[in-house]
Amino acid sequence: MTPEIDFDVAYPSLRPPMMGRNAVATSQPLAAQAGMRMLQLGGNAVDAAVASAMALTVLEPTGCGIGSDAFAIVWDGKQLHGLNASGRSPAGWTPDYFAGRESMPQLGWDAVTVPGAVSAWVALAEKFGRLPLTTLAQPAIEYARDGFPVSPLIGRLWARGVERLHDQPGFSACFAPQGRAPAIGEIFRNPDQARTLALIAETRGEAFYRGELAEKIAAFSAEHGAALTREDLARHQPEWVETLARPFAGGSVHELPPNGQGIATLMALGMLEKLGVGSQPPDAVETLHLSIEAMKLALADLDQHIADPESMLVEARHLLSDEYLAARAALIDRQQASEFRYGAPRQGGTVYLSSADADGMMVSFIQSNYMGFGSGVVIPGTGISMQNRGHGFVLEPGHANCVAPNKRPLHTIIPAFALDSDGQPLLSFGLMGGPMQAQGHLQLALRIMLYRQNPQAAVDAPRWRVIGGRRVAVESTFDRNTLAALRAMGHQIEVEDPLLGYNFGGAQVIQRHPQGHYVAASESRKDGQALVF
Repeated sequence: MTPEIDFDVAYPSLRPPMMGRNAVATSQPLAAQAGMRMLQLGGNAVDAAVASAMALTVLEPTGCGIGSDAFAIVWDGKQLHGLNASGRSPAGWTPDYFAGRESMPQLGWDAVTVPGAVSAWVALAEKFGRLPLTTLAQPAIEYARDGFPVSPLIGRLWARGVERLHDQPGFSACFAPQGRAPAIGEIFRNPDQARTLALIAETRGEAFYRGELAEKIAAFSAEHGAALTREDLARHQPEWVETLARPFAGGSVHELPPNGQGIATLMALGMLEKLGVGSQPPDAVETLHLSIEAMKLALADLDQHIADPESMLVEARHLLSDEYLAARAALIDRQQASEFRYGAPRQGGTVYLSSADADGMMVSFIQSNYMGFGSGVVIPGTGISMQNRGHGFVLEPGHANCVAPNKRPLHTIIPAFALDSDGQPLLSFGLMGGPMQAQGHLQLALRIMLYRQNPQAAVDAPRWRVIGGRRVAVESTFDRNTLAALRAMGHQIEVEDPLLGYNFGGAQVIQRHPQGHYVAASESRKDGQALVF
C-alpha cells in the first residue's frame, strides 16, 4: 500500500513538485528533455534514462563522461533488477606497480580503471528498451555536434577543472580548445564526442570495448606507459545483480550490493529503527543527532569491510543482520556525540537521474567520473574522458579494498529504490556527491518514507554530512538554535554554503502517487530539472 504524501511541508524553494503519468528528473534541464523526447517517441522509462545519461556526458562533463562507470536499479513492472556496470582495474595493477606510493593517484593514467558506462547503456537498452540505441543517442549527438549553452554551475566547475587538469594528456584540446574553459552561456561544441557517440550507438558498444575506440584507448595508454590494455577493455562485462534490502517505515529500501556504498544507508536505517527514530520531528535535535551517529557507525564499517565482493572478508548479509545492527545501535549515546571504530560482525564530481513511465516502469540510474572531470585523461580525437575510479582503492596490504589486478574498487556512486508495504514501487531516488551519497539516501528515506514529506520538500530540506570523527558539515539553512544544541552535544559543526559545488549532493526523486501517477522532484540548489507529461 502506497502511503499518503504530505504536500503542506515545505522548505525555502521556488520549485513545486511536478506530477504526471510519465516523469524524468535529471541534474540538467536539456538532459531531462532528451529523456522526455524518448517517452514522447513511444519509448519507456529505460529508453528515457539511457538517452538522458548519454546526453549528460555532453552537457555535464564536470561530472560524467563516456569513460565513466554506471549503476542502475530498474522496476520492470513486476520486480527489481540491479545493474553493476563498474569496471575493473587493469591486469597490470599489482601492489608492486604502486610501490613507493603512500596512496592511490587521483589524476592521470594510473587512476584509470576500465570504464563501464557504455556497457550500462547497452545492457539496459537491450534488456528493457523499446527504441534502438541509435535513437537514444540522437539528442546527445546533437548537443555535442551543434553545441549547447554552458549553464552557470557547470561553467564554474568547468573553470576549476581546467585550472587543475590543463596539463593532463588530451584534456585541454578537448575541454579548453581556446586555452580556457567556456564562459557561462557560451555555446560549446564537441564534434569528436558526437562522432564517438554515433559509433557507440551503431555498434552497440562493441567499438568501445573491442573495436576502433578500444584501439585508440589502448594506444594512448601505451603511449604514456600506462597499464590499461585492449585486453582489459575486452574483458569487461556488466553484471545483473539482486538488490540488498532493509525493511523501513512499513516498506523497504533497496540498494545495490558491494562494491558500492549503498549498504551504509541500509545499515544506518536499521540502527535508527532499533533506536525508535520517528518519535520527534525530522528537524528535531534528537532526530538529527541519532541519524548522524548511526551514519558514523555505518561509514566506519564501510571503510573497513566493503570492496569488490570477491575480496570481502565479511558478507554483506552479516552487516545487515538484526543482531549486528542492534549491537551497533547500542553504542550510540543519545546525549553525546561519539567517535566510532568499525565492528566485527559474526561470519556465516557524478550525475544521477530517475525516470518513470505510464506503464509502471521506473529507473534509478547513476554514472560518474568520480572527481569532477575524473583522471583528466582524454583520448585524442574521441571526446572520451576517462574516470579516476582507481583512486577508490587503498594500498594497505590485507585490506579488502587493496588494489589488485582485475578488481573493482570501492565505489561511491549508488542508485536507490524503495518499495511499499505491498512490494510495489514507491520511490526511485538518489543524489550526486561522492561520500555524501549514502548519507543523502538516509536523509531522503527518513523524510519521505517515515515523515511522509513530499519529494520536493525532502530534496529542499537542509542536509548534513559526516566528515570524520565528530566533525559534521551542515548547510547554512539549518536553524541556528538546532546547530547550537548539536554543538552542545559534542558535534563539531562546520557550516557550509549549499550553493558552492556538490558538497551536499544534488538529488532527484520520483515517487509513485497512491492514484498511480508520479510526483517528481529535482535539486533546486543546482541545475536540476524534473519534467512530466
